[in-house]
Amino acid sequence: MSLSLSKKAQSVKPSSTLSITAKVKELKANGVDVVGFGAGEPDFNTPDNICDAAITAIKSGFTKYTPASGTNELKAAVCRKFQEFNGLHYEPNQIVISNGGKHSLTNIFDAILNPGDEVIIPGPYWLSYPEMVKLSDGVPVIVYGTKENEYKVTAEQIEKAVTAKTKALVLNTPNNPTGMIYTKQELQKIADIAIRHDFYVVSDEMYEYLIYGEEKHVSIASLGEEIYNRTLTCSGLSKSYAMTGWRIGYVGAPATIAKLMGAIQSHATSNPNSIAQKAAYEALTGQQDTVVTMREEFNRRRIYMYERLSGMPHVQLFEPKGAFYAFVDVSELFGMTYKGQKIENGQNLAQVLLSDYHVAVIPCDDFGYPDHIRLSYAISQEQIAKGLDRIENFIKDLK
Repeated sequence: MSLSLSKKAQSVKPSSTLSITAKVKELKANGVDVVGFGAGEPDFNTPDNICDAAITAIKSGFTKYTPASGTNELKAAVCRKFQEFNGLHYEPNQIVISNGGKHSLTNIFDAILNPGDEVIIPGPYWLSYPEMVKLSDGVPVIVYGTKENEYKVTAEQIEKAVTAKTKALVLNTPNNPTGMIYTKQELQKIADIAIRHDFYVVSDEMYEYLIYGEEKHVSIASLGEEIYNRTLTCSGLSKSYAMTGWRIGYVGAPATIAKLMGAIQSHATSNPNSIAQKAAYEALTGQQDTVVTMREEFNRRRIYMYERLSGMPHVQLFEPKGAFYAFVDVSELFGMTYKGQKIENGQNLAQVLLSDYHVAVIPCDDFGYPDHIRLSYAISQEQIAKGLDRIENFIKDLK
């Protein structure tokens, strides 16, 4: 037998967001003044009380294996959080603590999918969803939201995509990359479809604390027992607590699925990082002032970015309601020229911005919308202003 490689692995696209973020860090290390709008992580440091809890864990010797699906202490804290914030009752045996939100989602797809099972993914989508589904031998089925509905898919669209092979729907609210939020009424209609056709809902609620204005977060699993029993509710600490590198995510799920996920995880990673679990416990049970402070700062940046972009010619966007991204339609710039070079697509536009204006944005081909770019406002106000000035100059320089 020849030394061939996995066809499944070879079909997976590397994360474009991580590669662009790495390129920005490389340029900055070489002394280039780059403004990076690509970051999917807060620019704040992890709050001191959380760091102190980790240091205490290390000094007290809490550095050994833990139960595969997480400590009972942390599971109990997650249960309290689900009850108080999401209006969801889970028992500890329904909770799986994993090495970040991506790991949680990977465990879910490994636990529920068989070869050929279809997973409906609304677009715009976080670029990892289709790749995760494929790695678990599933088939991604993309349903595209329209601008007329602020990029959100409707229950009617979802129902049209349902087949005999449909196993699950991925639901992400607040949404990455759009910042849009599904209302309780919209979620109820989607829940009715899931119940009627009997498929799972994988509800990714990673940005649940980052909601602005009068908007409210609603967990779809809170809308009744039937949808609760079909929902896997995912969240984590990366975004709201500035803990991206700590890698702690968690899932509330039916006990049978949670048991499967724990078994899978026991062979994949043994357990989540013990020290990070202690830090996560403090994050969920300690003072929450820093969470509020960070959200308020994100809101100021959000308003500023939206107002600046709305005032620029040839670009369009909706006001983001959650997360920390602006999703910008740049299709009117296609066909214009820069230094005799035609701007043909989002990738091309992003390359010019990075090479000549030292601004990094995320072209959204891998999010399903090649005529859009994503800008993160999880960077300082000063950097946002500088970067938007450069984008404005770029647009003025087009012919």
